[in-house]
Formats: sequence, structure tokens, C-alpha cells
Amino acid sequence: MIDRIEKNKPTFPLVVIFGRTNVGKSSLFNCLVEKRQALTSDIAGTTRDSNLGEVNWCGHEFSLIDTGGIIDFKHLTGKAALTDEISAQVQKQAVVYLKKADLVLFLLDGKSGLMPQDKELALLIKKAVVAGKILLVINKIDAPSDRLKTSEFYKLAMGEPNHVSAANGSGTGDLLDLIVKKLKFKKIPASSAEQKFDIQPPTSDAPMRVCIIGKPNVGKSSLLNSLLGYERVIVSLTPHTTREPQNTKIIYQDQPLLLIDTAGISKKGTKAFGLEKFGIAKSLFALAKSEIALLVLDISEPITRQDSRLAEEIVSAKKSFIIIANKWDLAKERDTKKYTDYIYNELPFARFAPIQFLSAKTGEKVKKIFDLILNISLERKIEVADEELKGFLKRIVKLHPPAKGKGIRYPRIRSFFQIEANPPKFEIEIGPKEDLHFSYIRFIENRLRDSYGFLGTPLSVQVTKNKATHGQHQD
Repeated sequence: MIDRIEKNKPTFPLVVIFGRTNVGKSSLFNCLVEKRQALTSDIAGTTRDSNLGEVNWCGHEFSLIDTGGIIDFKHLTGKAALTDEISAQVQKQAVVYLKKADLVLFLLDGKSGLMPQDKELALLIKKAVVAGKILLVINKIDAPSDRLKTSEFYKLAMGEPNHVSAANGSGTGDLLDLIVKKLKFKKIPASSAEQKFDIQPPTSDAPMRVCIIGKPNVGKSSLLNSLLGYERVIVSLTPHTTREPQNTKIIYQDQPLLLIDTAGISKKGTKAFGLEKFGIAKSLFALAKSEIALLVLDISEPITRQDSRLAEEIVSAKKSFIIIANKWDLAKERDTKKYTDYIYNELPFARFAPIQFLSAKTGEKVKKIFDLILNISLERKIEVADEELKGFLKRIVKLHPPAKGKGIRYPRIRSFFQIEANPPKFEIEIGPKEDLHFSYIRFIENRLRDSYGFLGTPLSVQVTKNKATHGQHQD
């Protein structure tokens, strides 16, 4: 499948950080984008999926890509195949971005010096990239004295080395100046108006954050790739292939979206160690910062307690969400009513969330998710006027009088208002010695959905006692 970055090139130039493992690519990426976006560690091969970010320097913007570290040069040249499926995909993805780059930052490690693998990669870059599009960058030059040890890098015949320290930021300003000068920022034609969505640079409007979350191996990365129409992230049957959230910005019907593919959250996630633990922590942080979540289930397998816990986490965080019943192509009986009843029976607290049956592998019904996201975003922001809610309260009280909770007095609802939107939050006022049964609060939530929608969005209805009203009391 043709990569959309190639088919509809972004308005911003593309700068790719390339090099062997453990030279500090992710550290430099984080330094240049000024975010702790990429996961960093001393473990070789930490970065798997390429990280995408944007850099704004002196009024000029460009897209920056942090690629996975190159482990086996022979694999890149086709002389040998890696037996590790994930490593093979990592390196394939790195080379794809290398060929698309407007500028390549060939990063080397000033501490370890020039290595044989660096020389091999230099030959590869020279064959794949025009000489004027390569910048030789020496990392880990943390002190002025470290520059004295870098003369050997001139042997690569790739021009003047640029010294930086991703750890303390030294030299990165000069590097950014050089990148801006090299790119020249020529205007690139915008994509066709007929294209519904595509990879886009950031706009002035903050994008809606959509988090793809679920257990390991339910198809989260496959779903992101299918949504985008190209292999943005690496897919494997190995659990925890995705180690860190992968952000991809797109435009769909003029709405900026940030799609975030997260690491799988397993039952033992809280007891995990090393990279898996950090990946899970980042996944939960990504959820906390998102407006909408796509909860991915493997519908070909029974729903587990871990699936239920993740749904509870989403509801507790007041995030709107869509239940993605993935691997629909593997379902024994493709009966949507039967499976819908099954899902809602297993996740009774999530009946307000729409279910989309699809196959990320075949692409069946995947594109319907975008319209659902936009509809949910609109309904998440619904604001109901006070007078409208006053009439709503009269209707439901007539239909079903307030039920008593603890205490001896039957409650009387004095007022009912919406106090927040995005997500919606309502307030009920009752007398100081009264108590409203929790089932009646659920009744109010259900009637609100019947009347106003709030598709896929958890509602908050808080009860206050003896509080000054915002308007007239309900008679």
C-alpha cells in the first residue's frame, strides 16, 4: 500500500534522524521537539515505531522523525534477513523514511567513536540520499574537550561534523539554524481538495486527541495503520511490540485529529519492569490527556476482566469512547445483535458507548470510525439551557417521582442545571435532610441521553444539599 506521506506530501519539510542503535536518536528528538515524547533507555533497540514530531525554529516549521536504530546492515542491503520479525520491520520502516527525507541527520556517538557499522551506514546513506541532503551530527559532546576526539569522523567524507549534546542541549541551536538554512522552505502544493484526510502539519487549532487503547495483541497498531492507509507503526504477534505512544496528526473533514497508538496494558502491567512498565505508564498518561478513546477488543476471543478494567478506567476518567470490536473477520457468527448484547452484558456500565465491528487487517468498516469520532466530539460539547432543563425536570418527575435513599424523608428536587460541558456535568439540588437513591440518578442520566444524545460520553450528575440555587427552584 502506498504510504500517504509519499502520496500526499506534507506542507512541512521532512527531517529524519538516522543511525545505529544507542547513539542518542530519541534523546536528540526529544531535545529538538522540546517534549519527552520518545522513550529513551540504554537498552539497544528501545525505539521500535518511528516517532513523529514538529519543530518550530525562528518562524520556520518542519516535521521531525526519530527512526529505530539500525542493528544489521546486511538486512538493509538485502544480503541477509533478520530472524527477528520486529527488528526486520523496525529497520524496514527506518529505510522507508530515509528515502522520503528532505534532510537526513546522520547521528553518531562521539563517546564510542567511529564504529565499523557507522562506516557501512554512511555508504548506504550516500547511495540512498543526495549528498546535499545529509548532515553529519556527532552526539554526546557534553564538554568542549570532547570535540578533540571527533577528528576520526572526517574519514566518512560527509562534510563538517556538527557537534551536539542531546543530554544538555549544547550545539542544538546551531544545528537547528543549519537545518533551516538547508531546507530553504520551498512551498509544496497542498493536497487535493478531494482527499478527505491526510497526514498534515499542525494547525493553529489544537487537534482533538484520540487515544487507541487496549490489551496487548488486540490489534491497536493494525487499527492505526488501517485508519491511515499505510504502515505507520510496526505490527507483530509478540506482546508489547509497541513500547510508547505513537502520535500521528491528520485532518478529517477540516477537523485536526491526533491519533495516539498506545502500548498494550496487560493484567500484570502494574508489576511490570523496564521498558514495558514505562510504556504502560505512558499509555495511561496518553489516555488522561485525550478527549476520546478507542477501546479495542479482540471480538474473536471472550471479553476478559482486563478489558472490563480498561473500560472502567476510561469511564472513570470521563473520556468519551468507542468500543472497537476488532477481528470481526475471525468471528464464528457474524451476528452484530448477538455480539452487541454480549458486549453490553459484559460491560454494562458502558452501554452509552457505540460499538463498531470491524477488521483492522482487511480494512472492513474501519473508515466509519472517523465519522463516529466527529459525532461524539460534537455531542460531548452539548450545552442544555437552564429553561430547557427546567422543563425536562418537570417531565421526568411526573413520569417517575424521585426515589428515596437513606433517611426517612422523600427527596424533592429543588433545581437541576448543567454546570460544565466537554465532558457534560450536571447538578441536582435537594433538601439538607434528604437523600436521592443512586438508581434515580441513573434514571436521570438515561433520560438525558434519550432527550439530548451525548453519544459515547459518560455523564456526571452530582447531588448537592442546601446549596444556593443558580436560578428559580423547581416547584
